[in-house]
Amino acid sequence: MGVITKKIKGTEDVLPKRSYRWQFVENIMREEAENFGFKEIRTPVFEHTELFARGVGQTTDVVQKEMYTFDTKGGESVTLRPEGTAGAARAVLENSLINEGLPIKAYYLTSCYRYEKPQAGRLREFHQFGVEEYGTSSPAADAEVILLALSIFKRLQVENLQLEINSIGCPDCRSKYNESLKKYFSEHKDTLCKNCLNRLEKNPMRLIDCKNPYCAEIAKGAPSILDFLCDDCNSHFEQVKKYLAVAGVEFKVNPSIVRGLDYYTKTVFEFVSNAIGSQGTVCGGGRYDGLVEELGGPRLPSLGYAMGIERLLMVMDNQDIEIPLPEPCALYVAGLGENAQEKAFEIVNMIRNSGLFAEGDVVGRGLRAQMKYADKIGARFSMVLGDNELEEGRAKVKNMTTGEQTELALDESFAERFIALYTASKFENVE
Repeated sequence: MGVITKKIKGTEDVLPKRSYRWQFVENIMREEAENFGFKEIRTPVFEHTELFARGVGQTTDVVQKEMYTFDTKGGESVTLRPEGTAGAARAVLENSLINEGLPIKAYYLTSCYRYEKPQAGRLREFHQFGVEEYGTSSPAADAEVILLALSIFKRLQVENLQLEINSIGCPDCRSKYNESLKKYFSEHKDTLCKNCLNRLEKNPMRLIDCKNPYCAEIAKGAPSILDFLCDDCNSHFEQVKKYLAVAGVEFKVNPSIVRGLDYYTKTVFEFVSNAIGSQGTVCGGGRYDGLVEELGGPRLPSLGYAMGIERLLMVMDNQDIEIPLPEPCALYVAGLGENAQEKAFEIVNMIRNSGLFAEGDVVGRGLRAQMKYADKIGARFSMVLGDNELEEGRAKVKNMTTGEQTELALDESFAERFIALYTASKFENVE
């Protein structure tokens, strides 16, 4: 049997030397979400297939073509989550979170799975930060979740993202709009792609955002959903725009935004970058007032969005945004001989218990190799322990940048004295 050395197509490894970038972005996402009153929710990686069929929509590409679905040994059909909202809504219902007071505000950092052609910014396993807010129909909530996304982009220093918003109305609005779309696109049947021909009867709104260049050209002349909004939906959309204006948020109304999942109603929005090619949507979301009811729950107006972490990192790379490097090793302790190695192990543990990153040899290297390793990992200080240091109860700590050496006692005060030395060196580097 051969050695398995290749990852599955459409997946990526996040290696230790790069994972700090993900942690930095994710930590800011968590902090900003919690500043807005959102708490973390974690749901299973797989759910009953029916959850996504009912929640996401039978006519969507996600359900029809892209889901990883399989039967369990017990004969149940289960699916790896293609998105985070349906699972979160299921968890809200199953755990009776509605009884804990409204609105329910939750966020998640999760992996999702869709079978589609891998390309830059589009993987079969991808990662999202998402927020869900249940139990409010207020336009202020729509503006609030958009402001949360903006606060994350601001913290990350991401620029040149265009906020585009639209309203796709309620089921009544869309019913009339769909009839108008059918009539319009039926006149162009000979030019439409196969996917659009299939959507024409089942989900004509999806023709608006088809990426086929011929279909996209036809869609430019299609009726606008904004001309079909009922008074309630139109008023809601106008209020959302007013709240965004009050907050000083620039936006563009784009009637072609329909989103790819059936559960959306009223407000939909996207943050788009022109820096990462065709996969330019970094964040997208909106309202899904009928989703919880569709899953068997009560009428519970809801909204939220998902932000693609891989795509966001691509934008940050494109804009040369510096992500702070993790704190380097504060102290590397080399031990020569069995007794010195034991003392080195004790000191390393002492420094770690004080909250700093420390390392010692666990491979069995000689002194020269140990010091080479200390330099490789960027240790700020190093210390060599041998028989002489143990006998005297003192050792020299070397600043690896300046070469300056400071002698410290190898007693219970060592950690305290070293931390003072380390802290002072950091201030010197800033100056």
